[in-house]
Amino acid sequence: MSLVANTGKLAGRTLFITGASRGIGKAIALKAAKDGANVVVAAKTAEPHPKLPGTIYTAAEEIEALGGKALPCIVDVRDEKQVQAAVDEAVKKFNGIDILINNASAISLTGTGQTDMKRYDLMHNINTRGTFLASKLCLPVLKNSDHAHILNLSPPLNMNPYWFSIHVAYTMAKYGMSMCVLGMSEEFKPYNIGVNALWPKTAIATAAIEMLTGDVSTSRKPEIVSDAAYVMLCKDPKSYTGNFAIDEDVVKAAGVKDLTPYACDPKNANNLLLDGFLDDPASLAHHKATVTTASMRRYHTSAVNFKEDKEAASGGQIPNLFAAISKTLSADLVKKTQAVYQFNVKGKEEGVWHIDLKNGDGACGQGEPKNAPDATLTMDTQHFADMFAGKLKPTTAFMMGKLKISGDLQKAMKLEKMMKSLKNKV
Repeated sequence: MSLVANTGKLAGRTLFITGASRGIGKAIALKAAKDGANVVVAAKTAEPHPKLPGTIYTAAEEIEALGGKALPCIVDVRDEKQVQAAVDEAVKKFNGIDILINNASAISLTGTGQTDMKRYDLMHNINTRGTFLASKLCLPVLKNSDHAHILNLSPPLNMNPYWFSIHVAYTMAKYGMSMCVLGMSEEFKPYNIGVNALWPKTAIATAAIEMLTGDVSTSRKPEIVSDAAYVMLCKDPKSYTGNFAIDEDVVKAAGVKDLTPYACDPKNANNLLLDGFLDDPASLAHHKATVTTASMRRYHTSAVNFKEDKEAASGGQIPNLFAAISKTLSADLVKKTQAVYQFNVKGKEEGVWHIDLKNGDGACGQGEPKNAPDATLTMDTQHFADMFAGKLKPTTAFMMGKLKISGDLQKAMKLEKMMKSLKNKV
């Protein structure tokens, strides 16, 4: 659902987009195609992926169906020869490159101890090095354009230690892309090349977010990012450079007054999952108030269905919750999960609790587990209850900063099976 009208300003312009076979990269390509732009689809996916839709060839077909011209190129942004070959092909077919979109990215939301070096290298080689490499190799060609832009899909540089602490390797890799914007925007001014960053205010419904959270109902469609990118790419690169823009702000400034159509589920338009790296106090205060109010309203009709009088009688919602959990434990659930969890609950009902889904038929209760926990989860009382009521997924809570995890992150995410069981049986 595009809410920003095409103006034709990108007609005949050539965009080189990394990671353009699906998601945000493809959405930007399709938006430009409606102007009659040329798009170099530079991505690795030449053969269909078993779990992810789209290849460089299917993306190219969609681009041309909308009136654009496409050049699908098999490109691993870690491979200098492949990137250079794609640049050369673009120049040969379209006589140049006007716009580079550094969209390709790898993600792993893991702490230092849980990040293996293969994954670390992948993120840094694709995100930071790939962005630098593509920019370096496109630079000589961009210098020849009278409308040269580089746009990186990366966050504002935010030195709040929190964003480093929860996934330091990923933060470093994404901030590497942002530092390219900071440096190159100044370096390339003499060439009239605009270099900017764009980042979503909320989670975006891409294959990556669906794999991470298993749910896109609190996300927006990729079109809000492609609309924002389009607005930015139509600006004069001589004067528009060095900006770290947020998609919502860009489309609002372009005249979009109602953002509801961008929401995957219009009912959640005011209760969306914030993306990472953004901690503007006013924004977060509003979001927290919205989420808390909505969560409290829904809480009384949730699967667990705790009532205030019941809480008073039994001593609180956490004991009720674990009483409900105890009824769902089974050898089958233990076999599927194979993990021991410790929960450090803060706030109104502060305490330590555990669920053992590794031994026997499972066990749960107050206090530390008898066996060493595979993952320790820390969160406040209300978010903890919402999570087990099926209203807040562990991955979503983690990404929003509502949940801190130490230990095995992958095993922590297996808790969703426990929650599905709880929702269906209680």
